[in-house]
This record gives sequence, structure tokens and C-alpha cells, in this order.
Amino acid sequence: MSGERILVAKVGLDGHDRGVKVVARILRDAGYEVIYTGLFQTPETVAAAAVDEDADAIGLSMLSGAHMTLAPLVVEAVRARGADIPVILGGTVPDHDLDELKAQGVAAVLTPGTTAEDIIKEVQQVLDGTQVG
Repeated sequence: MSGERILVAKVGLDGHDRGVKVVARILRDAGYEVIYTGLFQTPETVAAAAVDEDADAIGLSMLSGAHMTLAPLVVEAVRARGADIPVILGGTVPDHDLDELKAQGVAAVLTPGTTAEDIIKEVQQVLDGTQVG
């Protein structure tokens, strides 16, 4: 975990930031370096920041219901910059959207009620390349 950088972001018009700040603290306390981009980011600004900051992963927090549009756009924007940075989505995501998000390149999805321990475990599995379905 030492030295691994996680960029966390709020994409779109979702102004609820309590959850992303809690997750940022969980990750920081687990030893990750966390970069928080703030509210109302675009997929392009998140991808640019992730590449500029040499992030090892991107954590998106979405409660707006726009996850099916915005999360894949972040994946595309990262790839368009020639980077291979996994995108982890957290937020209110219905079970029926999980397979499609993963098919569109989202590495993992964390839903409400995920424990701090499970957040750390999922993030590390993504970083290690051992994430399973």
C-alpha cells in the first residue's frame, strides 16, 4: 500500500460530498495517499487530474443516478489519455447496473453499507489486479 495514490472525485452535478470525504479518510488512514478533486468535476477533468497526479486508481462517488453515463465516460477519458488507471465507483448503484458498468470498464463498485474494511480490501484487490467479477 505504501505510496499508492488514489484520486477521489465527484463527477457531474451531485453535490453530496459527505460519503466521499469519509471514504477519503478511510483510505488515508489505511496508508494510501489520497487526492480529492472536489465537487462538480467532468470526466475530462478527473482523467486529466488522475494522469497529472500519477494516480494508481480513481475513486468516483455518485449519488445522482448518473453512474451509467458518467462512470464509463471517466473510463473512456482516462484511456483516451493513454493511461490504464482503474476506476472504482462508489454510491447508490442498483444491482442490475453492476454487470454493465464492469463491461464498460469500471473495475469495482462499492454500494451503500460497504464497511471500511471492505472498501480497503476492494481497493487493494483492484490495485493488485486480483479483483474478481
